[in-house]
Amino acid sequence: MTAKTDCILIVDDEVAVCELLSRLLRRQGFVCINATDGQQALSVITRESVDLMLLDIRMPGLDGFEVLERARIVDPDLRVVMVTADGHVPDVVTAMRHGAHDYVVKPFAHADVIQSVRKALSERDWRHHVRDVATHSTADSLEDMMGSSQAVKAISGDALRVARSDFTVLLLGETGTGKELVAHAIHHASARSRGPFVAVDCGAIPETLFESELFGHEKGAFTGADRAKPGKFELAADGTLFLDEIGNMPLGLQAKLLRALQERSVCRIGGTKRVPIHSRVLAAANEDLEVAVAKGTFRKDLFFRLNEFVIRIPPLRKRREDIVYLAKRFLDATNQELAKAVQGFSVRAVEQILAHAWPGNVRQLRSAVRRAVLLADATIEQEHLGLPTIERFSSAVGVQPESLPIGAVSLSQLVRQATGTLERAALVEALSRAGGNKAEAARLLHIDYKTMYSKLKGYGLCAASGEGHVQEKI
Repeated sequence: MTAKTDCILIVDDEVAVCELLSRLLRRQGFVCINATDGQQALSVITRESVDLMLLDIRMPGLDGFEVLERARIVDPDLRVVMVTADGHVPDVVTAMRHGAHDYVVKPFAHADVIQSVRKALSERDWRHHVRDVATHSTADSLEDMMGSSQAVKAISGDALRVARSDFTVLLLGETGTGKELVAHAIHHASARSRGPFVAVDCGAIPETLFESELFGHEKGAFTGADRAKPGKFELAADGTLFLDEIGNMPLGLQAKLLRALQERSVCRIGGTKRVPIHSRVLAAANEDLEVAVAKGTFRKDLFFRLNEFVIRIPPLRKRREDIVYLAKRFLDATNQELAKAVQGFSVRAVEQILAHAWPGNVRQLRSAVRRAVLLADATIEQEHLGLPTIERFSSAVGVQPESLPIGAVSLSQLVRQATGTLERAALVEALSRAGGNKAEAARLLHIDYKTMYSKLKGYGLCAASGEGHVQEKI
C-alpha cells in the first residue's frame, strides 16, 4: 500500500506568496495547488481531495472569511490555516469563529508555516482516528483501542451501562487519556447513535464567542451577525452534545448552561423564543471539578447537575499494562500509513516506554511511536522515540555529589538551588513538547496558565520557541 501524500491548497492573491509557500511545502513532501482568488479556491475544493488550505484573510472579491465558510460547507473536515498581514486580533478571532484551526502572520518564518500545517494535519489525524474507531465502539472495541487492563474493563462496562440511559455523564481524566473516545463509545452504544455527535472544545473558544457557539444567534444580534446561526445544542438534536474541557467554561456562561440543562431549552442571542433541547449532554474535564468548585472557578450547582454519572479515566502511567499494547497498535497503524515494515521495539526501547511518565498520555505515546516508525528501518530503538533518558533527566539538576558545596551553604539553600534548576529544565522541556504553546505546556505540567506565565517570567523564558523562548498562540 502506498502512503497518501497530503494535499495543500494555497490561496493568496499575491502570486509570489503562492509560489514561495508552494516551494517551501513541496520540500516538506506535500502536494500543493495554488489559487489566486476565492472562486478559484472553491472550484478546486469541489473537484480535488484537499487536506488543508492555507488561506489569505484579505483578498479582492471573496475575502478569506467567506471562502472559509463556504469551503467548510463543502468539506467539514478540511483543515484551514489563515494567513494575515498584521496579526490583527479581531481578524484572528473572526477566523477562529468561522472554523480556522490556526494562523500565521506575514512576513512569516518558514518554521512557523511548517509547524502550523503539521499541527493542523496532526489534529485531523487524531480526530479521524478517534471517530473511525468510535463508529464501531461497543465495550469490546473500546477495550481493543484502550487496552486490556482492569481499569479499562471497568470503564468499558460503565460506558455500556450508562449508554442505555439518558443520564448526563461527566468524564474525568488528564489530557490525552481518551475521554472523547469514551464519549463516542457511549453515543454509539446509545439509542441516539443515529443522531449527530457534536463536540465543543470549551478551552478553544474565545469567551466573547462562547454563548453564540452554544446557543446560536439571530441575524443582526451583534456586529458581523449577517445571518441567523443555530448553536451547538440545536445542531446536536436527537444526538449527543459533548462539552470537552468544561472546566474552562467562563463562570458567567456556566449559569446559562445550567438553566439550559434544567429547562431543556435555549434562547439564541438576539432572539425571544426558546428552542427546545433534544440532545443528550456528555461533559469532560482534565481536572477534578470538585477541586474547581472549592477554588470558586466552577459552579457547585452546575457540578451537581452534570454529576449524574461519573467515569474516571486514569492516566497511562497508572495503567502500565496498556502501554506496550497501545504502542504496538500505533506501530501497526503507522506501518500501514507509511508503507513500512518496522518489526517492533528493542528491549531498551520497551524499557524506556515503560519508564516514561507520559504526561500527554495516549496522545503523546501515539506521537512518539509515529515519529519512531518514521525514523526506524527494521526495529525501533531507544533513540528513535525522542524521549528523555534517565541520564538526561539527572543532568537537569546538574550536580555531582563530589561537587556539592558542603559547609559553604545550608541544606535548604542547596535544595532550593537544585529545585530551581530542575523546575527551569521542566519548563523548557514542556514548552518544547508543546511546540511553544504556553497553555498546552501548563497542561502538561498540571499547573494553571497564570502560574505558568509567572514562572516563565521569573526564569526569563519569554519570547520565541525552544529554551528561553515561547511562541504565543491564540
